[in-house]
Amino acid sequence: MQYPVYIADAFTQQLFGGNPAAVCPLEEWLTDKTMQQLAAENNLSETVFFVREQDHYHIRWFTPTTEVKLCGHATLASAHILYTELGYTKEKIIFKSSSGLLTVTRSTDGKIRLDFPANPPEPADEIPDGLLDGLGIQNAPVFKTSFDYMVVLPSQQAVENLQPNFSSLARVKARGVIATARGNEADFVSRCFYPQSGINEDPVTGSAHTLLVPYWATQLHKNTLQAIQLSKRRGQIDCVLKEDRVLMSGHAVTYLKGSYFL
Repeated sequence: MQYPVYIADAFTQQLFGGNPAAVCPLEEWLTDKTMQQLAAENNLSETVFFVREQDHYHIRWFTPTTEVKLCGHATLASAHILYTELGYTKEKIIFKSSSGLLTVTRSTDGKIRLDFPANPPEPADEIPDGLLDGLGIQNAPVFKTSFDYMVVLPSQQAVENLQPNFSSLARVKARGVIATARGNEADFVSRCFYPQSGINEDPVTGSAHTLLVPYWATQLHKNTLQAIQLSKRRGQIDCVLKEDRVLMSGHAVTYLKGSYFL
């Protein structure tokens, strides 16, 4: 059978910027094994699948090696494809996921806003083996959520200068490791490393901002924040902390549309 596939670059207005995701709309679910094989074949940080269910879409995300519980850039890419390629015209898109209901809206300038649950980090009780030496640093404040560890560095330059040892970071028992600092051109910056999930460095990570935004909102005493993820592709995210939700906005551009055959 023939199935549609799209690739969109999320959190960018420039082709080859932001974070690419393969978007695979389905009429009914494929097997878990097949979806994981497709994600491995695509070899992008995320391949996303969704199926329409009455007034919402059930959404699932796969890295090349595993299924994950939350992904921001692939959700934004999915909404972009729904709006631009699949004829979706309603004001709001509702996605049902393993992390709860996620809502998406689009503004008149084309910017897409994600509404995700906040995931405030807590100071880590202990620093796991592989974390600091994997980042090549001696000491820094370390925080943890149910997904990731987060390390706060003294400056944007310190984040930019990191040369991670991914073999060491892969020993950390978490989805991944986030390094962050106050920014020079934005309120805060970050880099996100997920060797445990088959992605050494993710270009732009929406789900990481569900913990970055609550942390920096507290530190900077403001709820509206500008963020930059300092990967080679760079991504810009407009962020708002609204009670227990994180709102993240950005653009997306379509790179590819085609078919795969099973």
